[in-house]
Amino acid sequence: MTDAVADEPAEAGAVAVYKRIFKEVLDKRPSGMRLRLAHAMGKNRSFVSQISNPAYPVPIPVQHLNTIFDVCHFPPQAKAAFLRAYARAHPRRISRLTEGPHERTLTLHLPDLGSGKRNAQLDGLLQEFARRLIAIMQEKE
Repeated sequence: MTDAVADEPAEAGAVAVYKRIFKEVLDKRPSGMRLRLAHAMGKNRSFVSQISNPAYPVPIPVQHLNTIFDVCHFPPQAKAAFLRAYARAHPRRISRLTEGPHERTLTLHLPDLGSGKRNAQLDGLLQEFARRLIAIMQEKE
């Protein structure tokens, strides 16, 4: 048995620990929080359900942590416990929280266009516009 296979159950257990903390915070938030979080991360609601379910061993990508903390308004104690558990599960990833550019969330209030399809098109257009604009602003000449 390789070390990676031997460590798999231990890592899955460590992932479940921080996911339980995340799920507890989410469960205390108003309905619609998973959808708001999904929009802030540019993902589907099912992605949020998967990364917040301790039964799934899929880790939470480090690049989404600050967005999760901001959108879900993690209480300081819960955030500290989460970060300790995350660091135990992923010791090499946690340093990336303090490296590189950080993201922030901006909420826009838009009119309801009367159609789920049209609303989704507008949302996608604005998200793509923001991604492209940021890429242009970050380009080095």
